[in-house]
Amino acid sequence: MYDLKGKSIIVTGGGSGMGREAALLAAKAGALITIADIGIPGGEETVGLIGQTGGIAQFIRTNIAVEAEVEAMVEAAVRAYGRLDGAFNNAAIPQSSAILHELTAETFRRALDINVTGTFFCMKHEIAAMLKTGGGSIVNTSSAAGVTAFPAAAEYVTSKHAVIGLTKAGALDYGTRGIRVNAILPGATLTPMLVGAMANAPGLEQYLIDQQPIGRLAAPPEIATAAVWLLSDHASFITGAAIPVDGGYTAK
Repeated sequence: MYDLKGKSIIVTGGGSGMGREAALLAAKAGALITIADIGIPGGEETVGLIGQTGGIAQFIRTNIAVEAEVEAMVEAAVRAYGRLDGAFNNAAIPQSSAILHELTAETFRRALDINVTGTFFCMKHEIAAMLKTGGGSIVNTSSAAGVTAFPAAAEYVTSKHAVIGLTKAGALDYGTRGIRVNAILPGATLTPMLVGAMANAPGLEQYLIDQQPIGRLAAPPEIATAAVWLLSDHASFITGAAIPVDGGYTAK
């Protein structure tokens, strides 16, 4: 479907869910993958799955909220593959499910530190690497919550709105320098995180399904396909876009 042969691509949050599926799809298309995740077992498992299909990947344990670790992640990709051509900045934390006045400052700041500042650190160092070799493509994971709001999710909604702002700012700063920056806005997706949440909250699954005009939840590969398309040259005239992949949720 896509030709990414020889392209060096970083996937953060690649140890499970949408990140893993994007890494598998990109590797199948010929990309050289750097998996970044704070969880070692999941990241190593993704590398193993890519290897089983003949792909090439490495794992770098990374906390994206720590700039030195993000810088080391990008350096590792360049060291292994000679350059950096693309990045799917997907790592994030979910909502706390507390209403606004019950949120602690610590919870609010943690969401911003990881979802916003972490994405900024990734973009900063990825862009610096891409400028050395003529450009590339960055895809950030925002959310349907980046253009609307969910109840009991003030810190998450705030952070995902900010990711769209970072995306648009990056697109304007580097559009003439060969770097495209876009965001995808997933709706409710059957990641391990959501599956676990539904197991502990009877009725949540049906509630989420009822919110989707398409009548079901997304499978991680459906989100990954959009991200990998944006990374590829098939999306060569798209930058600064925030594209819903949400089963029609934000069309309501």
